[in-house]
Amino acid sequence: MKNIIQQFLKFGVVGAIAFFIDSGIMMLLHNVCGMPIIPANVISFSVSVIFNYIASMKYVFEGRNDISKTKEFVIFIILSVIGLVINTFVMWIIVDVAFSKMDNATVLYDILCLSAKIFATAIVTVYNFVTRKIFLENKEA
Repeated sequence: MKNIIQQFLKFGVVGAIAFFIDSGIMMLLHNVCGMPIIPANVISFSVSVIFNYIASMKYVFEGRNDISKTKEFVIFIILSVIGLVINTFVMWIIVDVAFSKMDNATVLYDILCLSAKIFATAIVTVYNFVTRKIFLENKEA
């Protein structure tokens, strides 16, 4: 049990860094480049996945010996795309459906977007940890 707690804490550190990369790029694309929040979210999430793969497989999970690094990366990407769908769906429900009448040029809207991002990230974090343990981790480790 101690090992899984330590592993989850490492996963949390990697995830926190990935979150700051993700949310920073999202807000940069939205506020500086004028991109709508959902496409900005998709792009920022995708960029953070690359960091997350490298850091997760180096510091959190011991990769399986029975699959190649290419297959491992493809599985990681597939799991991440499912996470992206979950993340984007939660963002869409909160931002575009529940608060569709809100002016998107306000500080309150930015706070709402970041709050939605945090909530979506919490859901996807649990999904990511469980699925990566199941599909990517060496069972003998």
